[in-house]
Amino acid sequence: MPVITVDWLEGRTPQQKAQLADALTTAFVDIAKVSKEQVWIVFKDVKRADWAMGGKLLG
Repeated sequence: MPVITVDWLEGRTPQQKAQLADALTTAFVDIAKVSKEQVWIVFKDVKRADWAMGGKLLG
């Protein structure tokens, strides 16, 4: 069973997450030839203050 983890900055709407979950699931079904029920997706919403890029905190 594939597990997809999406780490991103918080602030996305439930509708955005649902749309992305559908697109990722469809891609796995089409390309990896697994059933839709086998695809698991975990969204990890990270606060800006807990994320750094280029050595600098975003928050």
